Amino acid sequence: MSTSFVDIVRIKLKAGDGGDGKVSFHREKFVQAGGPDGGDGGRGGNIVFLADPGMHTLLDFRYNRKFFAEAGAPGGAGRASGKSGQDLVIKVPPGTVVRDLATDKVLADVREPGKERVVLHGGRGGWGNSHFANSVRQAPNFAKPGMRTKVFDVQLELKTIADVGLVGFPNVGKSTILSVLTAAKPKIANYHFTTLLPNLGVVKARSDGFVLADIPGLIEGASEGAGLGHEFLRHVERTRLLLHVLDISGSEGRDPLEDLDVINRELARYKELDKKPQIVVCNKMDLPEAEENLARLREKLKDSSTEIFAVSAAANQGFAPLLDACVRRLNEIPPVDSFEEESEAEEFAAGLGAPFAVRRENDAYVVEGPAVDALLLRVRLDDAESMAYFERTLRRLGIIDALRAKGAADGDTVRLGDVEFEFIN
Repeated sequence: MSTSFVDIVRIKLKAGDGGDGKVSFHREKFVQAGGPDGGDGGRGGNIVFLADPGMHTLLDFRYNRKFFAEAGAPGGAGRASGKSGQDLVIKVPPGTVVRDLATDKVLADVREPGKERVVLHGGRGGWGNSHFANSVRQAPNFAKPGMRTKVFDVQLELKTIADVGLVGFPNVGKSTILSVLTAAKPKIANYHFTTLLPNLGVVKARSDGFVLADIPGLIEGASEGAGLGHEFLRHVERTRLLLHVLDISGSEGRDPLEDLDVINRELARYKELDKKPQIVVCNKMDLPEAEENLARLREKLKDSSTEIFAVSAAANQGFAPLLDACVRRLNEIPPVDSFEEESEAEEFAAGLGAPFAVRRENDAYVVEGPAVDALLLRVRLDDAESMAYFERTLRRLGIIDALRAKGAADGDTVRLGDVEFEFIN
């Protein structure tokens, strides 16, 4: 089997860390007490997805699974700001859905060719010590570190974008129909699973046109993953109208009426895709037994609203009325919905989640979380001004109130990372 078809991969993403703020003091000849002049760190690079119309599979991600954006540079002396990290632009085929594996939320639906989407924002740069100077604290010996970002495990799912999809058993003639109706040149041969990735073509139908996709052949059990089932069924989600192709001659030794039921059952089991508008296309009308089976099919569907068209792809016959019906139905069917993005990109700006949490552990109260980690990075335990800033920040962040709400009393032990102190209400 070919390895060229890849439509679902798992990769790691990380936006760039913010650059650290600088601790620096002005140094100049004959100036004995220069003030703080540490500059701010640069912002980390974003993770950006670009829908590249020249890409058709996710094959490029098979061997490259880690995508980390550039970190911001640290600040410099003389209030010099660090350089921002470069955005990392990741090219994917249009129709790619980016899903966070930890929450199963859709981060982005990258469907419009040529459009970019920021999925993860880089961390903010930290403040240099010049920001912390005031009339009381004139020589702050600490700075703020850049915001650290989190590694996300995400899944990329390619779901073909097309107006009309050709579905049916392998070898019923879908690829041949695509080649007859469009300029697409799919690989065609007389064996199953010749098509290993959806082929797209543009159909020119009078003044209207539409995109037609040859969805690779399905088999019984496809909805449960048999054959190439799940890999192909997801491509049906994007289509607005299905052309259900039958080998009406039964040349493969199967009953075309049973084929119709089998494929519709598989569509029903995978996100109720059988409810999509559907036209039945009876192919291979030039072969024996086709007329008899067509009559049986019309009798079977006489009480339904399903339209039936008899064609011969090999002889290029019967397609004009089918195309007219496709144009008419597409004008009646609303555009396909995009996948709802359940998480705003800003929520994943630094991948931090809740700023802190308080829990009781034996005889101590433990405070942990990204806000705590960031605070501990920018304080110096041997500096009185830095520790005064540490205490004020605990109150400003609401950590003291949270400890009090958890039942902390004077003299209780509080632990933040490697720092341990007595609680004073």
